[in-house]
Amino acid sequence: MQAVDLSTHPGHLARRLQQAHHLLWNTMVSEEITSPQFAVLNALTAEPGLDQRTVGERVGLDRSTVAEVVTRLLRRELLGKVRDPQDGRRWLLRLTDEGVRTHGRLARRTAGMNQVFLGPLSTDEQSALFGLMRRVADAAEGIRVPEGAGPPARR
Repeated sequence: MQAVDLSTHPGHLARRLQQAHHLLWNTMVSEEITSPQFAVLNALTAEPGLDQRTVGERVGLDRSTVAEVVTRLLRRELLGKVRDPQDGRRWLLRLTDEGVRTHGRLARRTAGMNQVFLGPLSTDEQSALFGLMRRVADAAEGIRVPEGAGPPARR
């Protein structure tokens, strides 16, 4: 059997892009605050007072990941939480003053990082790329593994 051309495998390319993004993030944005943590800060900047589940939905994080991210941000005192006055079982999240300052600083840095990351593309190509990525990501959210499907049996 011949080797496959990995440049035609979206997962391989997505992993390479993620590696490049991670490197740029750590060098240009922050070594302390991760991209998912920034996404949570950003969601709460846009919509203060969301509950943890809703924040996770807004930024595309599963329940366990968003719980870990929120816990870390609470420990760093970038988030605060208060009981929902309409539903005492629910906690609402807000950025602290330090969270607001941190978000602002990181937002400026991400703009610079994105210019570097997308530098090889024209403005039209960037728009096309984002449109295609959103379409694939939106469709992927609807993908369910068929029942009984799984990894192939080992021989």
